[in-house]
Amino acid sequence: MIEPEKRNAIYQLYKEGLSIRKISKQLNVSRNTVIGIIQQKGCPLQITRKDKIEIDPQLLHRLYNECDGWRERIWEKLLEQEGIKIGYSTLTRLLRELGLDDKRTQPTRRSIRVPDKPGVEMQHDTSLYRIKINGCLRSVIASLLYYRYSKMRYLKFYPSFNRFKMKCFFHEGLTFYGHSAYYCIIDNTNLARLRGSGANAVMTAEMSQFARQYGFEFICHEIGQANRKAGNERSFYTVESNFFPGRHFESLEDLNRQALEWATRKMANRPVSKSDLIPAAAFEFEKAYLIKLPPYIHPPYLVHYRLIDQYGYISFSGNYYWVPDTPGLSRQQVKVLQYSESIEIYYRQKLLVRYHLPAEGVKNQKFSPPGNTPKHQPWNRKKPTALEEKKLRSLCSEVNRYLDFVFSPLQKVGQKHRFIRQLYGLYQKLAPSLFVKTIDRALTYHITNVETLEQMAVQLLKEDNYANQMTPTPLDAVDEGYINREAYLEGWTSDEPDLYEYDQLLEEKGIKGEKDEG
Repeated sequence: MIEPEKRNAIYQLYKEGLSIRKISKQLNVSRNTVIGIIQQKGCPLQITRKDKIEIDPQLLHRLYNECDGWRERIWEKLLEQEGIKIGYSTLTRLLRELGLDDKRTQPTRRSIRVPDKPGVEMQHDTSLYRIKINGCLRSVIASLLYYRYSKMRYLKFYPSFNRFKMKCFFHEGLTFYGHSAYYCIIDNTNLARLRGSGANAVMTAEMSQFARQYGFEFICHEIGQANRKAGNERSFYTVESNFFPGRHFESLEDLNRQALEWATRKMANRPVSKSDLIPAAAFEFEKAYLIKLPPYIHPPYLVHYRLIDQYGYISFSGNYYWVPDTPGLSRQQVKVLQYSESIEIYYRQKLLVRYHLPAEGVKNQKFSPPGNTPKHQPWNRKKPTALEEKKLRSLCSEVNRYLDFVFSPLQKVGQKHRFIRQLYGLYQKLAPSLFVKTIDRALTYHITNVETLEQMAVQLLKEDNYANQMTPTPLDAVDEGYINREAYLEGWTSDEPDLYEYDQLLEEKGIKGEKDEG
């Protein structure tokens, strides 16, 4: 399947006057496919696909071992013994995805000794750091791409690193420079390696196919020979000694912005010690030996499937995204393509909406396209209590110490958000001085039950005679326009607080006072 962006790129290149032959060669697509896409004006055809044949991976592993890796015999046994009719090309694809390649076609590996020639080699590695971001220590993983001959670098930081982020990093770095070396030296990481080590390492089919798009090949160095990628190791030392010192980072995005400026501009135009080589100038010379990337390479992505709720939202990565209303789309399943910094939502190969992913750490937020303001909230959206907890902690030190005690690991209060809401509701019903005194006594006796706190407040009210100490204050003029305010319209259907116990208490105080006077 040709991705929608790639189809559009083919059509746009044709409109700009590029010949079909050049488009086919540069984008690695057959001429017939290019002609078909041009005839369709870059729009995909709606094709009803037959049911996909699923084969148990364990069955393929067993047949692979029985047939000693001969794919033709595996294909025959699937048809004769298992009754599974499948295309030969489909079988070979499934075997490649499982890492079961034909033993006769195993590629020979280069020696790890590579001459220092222009265009031959680049290196990649990662390193873990703990740095201050917005005043707080955070763990980040630095990913660095290094061109061995010209000493050019591309640096980016991630809160975590996996195979998908590794592919996104390579796409961003290589497309930034527009050129790739023939080989990329890595350590024996399982992000790209399937089995073996060093010269005997076998890469996963997924990562081998990914590297083939950019024209390079992954090679692992021998275990314990990290100096095989000494350019990366020296670059990380330069990051520690030159990039981190004296710099302040407000967020992860600010960190990556400064890292891009430092690696691609400052260090690229700074002479290398001893040799006085300027990386930017050396890279201009090396471009003639490097592999020039095609004009368009589709960025890596992950595929997810989500159901639209009754209010038109889907949940993704802790946030909620509104899907524009489309005929026949209500409560349907949509396909979500996750890219490095954005997501795209598709329904039947039609792009519905594209969202830029929020900053790292943003959760439980809802997003909608500009100009569209949905009336409803997502049905399963979480209701945090950070604002209520902040208000309670700001009252006084006693309340702050009480909350620290309640949420300590030794205490078991059940659901934290529920406890905060109940405590905040009690705060709204009591006078501030009475609430603080109740919390102070609860902290003394280690009380964590809100119902018990209410009983303690009633007892304190009786002991200290708060009712007689209250002096009436004149009421301010009421603005009758409050009934049109948004907050009133949202809360006018809420249940009123039950003040019966306090009314009875005031009545008892009044009767007792009359008897005392009599």
